[in-house]
Amino acid sequence: MTKLSRRLFGLALATGLAAAALPLHAADKVVNVGFQKYGTLVLIKGKGLLEEKLKPLGYTVNWAEFAAGPQMLEALNSGAIDIAQTGEAPPIFAQAASDRLVYIAHEPAAPHGEAILVPKDSPIQSLADLKGKKVGFNKGSNVHYLLVRALESAGVPYDQISPQFLPPADARAAFTNGAIDAWAIWDPFQASAEQTLGARVLADAEGLAPNYQFYLGDRTFVTGHPEVIQALIASIREIGAWIQASPDEAAAELAPSTGIPADALKLALSRQSFGVAPLDAEVIASQQAVADTFRNLGLLPHAISIDDAIVNGS
Repeated sequence: MTKLSRRLFGLALATGLAAAALPLHAADKVVNVGFQKYGTLVLIKGKGLLEEKLKPLGYTVNWAEFAAGPQMLEALNSGAIDIAQTGEAPPIFAQAASDRLVYIAHEPAAPHGEAILVPKDSPIQSLADLKGKKVGFNKGSNVHYLLVRALESAGVPYDQISPQFLPPADARAAFTNGAIDAWAIWDPFQASAEQTLGARVLADAEGLAPNYQFYLGDRTFVTGHPEVIQALIASIREIGAWIQASPDEAAAELAPSTGIPADALKLALSRQSFGVAPLDAEVIASQQAVADTFRNLGLLPHAISIDDAIVNGS
């Protein structure tokens, strides 16, 4: 367990939020959080959990919505947000671009929550059949790594497919009209495509990628505001327990923001993992493997060490 992990989770398991924060300027009492339409953070936002925990300490919370993880971490690197949540790949590219990003915590592996999809009547029957085909995915996202690993497992060089870099909405349209042959995508878009389009799962991440979810932050903010990190972790724990106890209610609450039917969201939630935890040696090693894979493909400008994004080292 890293020093940052011990410190953050020691705080989270301490006596709560009763201790007064150190005096800060008013500008330092604003927490800027990035979120996507789906996931724990949007539910935390909807229930006002973080505001509830931080209000006694004088903080206000600003929320900023992003289409996907890479765009969110670009905002973190620019200083526009302080806290974010993404899958495995976006932090790798963000760390290669700047030293601002640090890892706060992660949720357990959820390999069934991302997949490579093909149309139900597609002639593509195996990963090897992707050779020469157009595959849509969000560049720098968790499914980018899944696709690389899947192609490796089938002996298909990455440069022998035709990557189509598309955000989820554009990729779904391309998938629907036949402009792409396959689509690498994560839940809940994956669940929606399965249920509403009849999309067929060519391969999910089982045995290929863990599909962790990471909570990330701006280095200066994280080290300077441990009470905010304490409140964040407590909120994640609380919302995770609620989702597990009330999946129908959680799906119904997410439906308006995502535009995805509640039944598909319930399927997606059933494939999600809960239980926020510090980054241990296994998770750090897994992230390093992601980084090394992208570097070997020439997709990173230079090699990176995940340890450098762990405050105070590992």
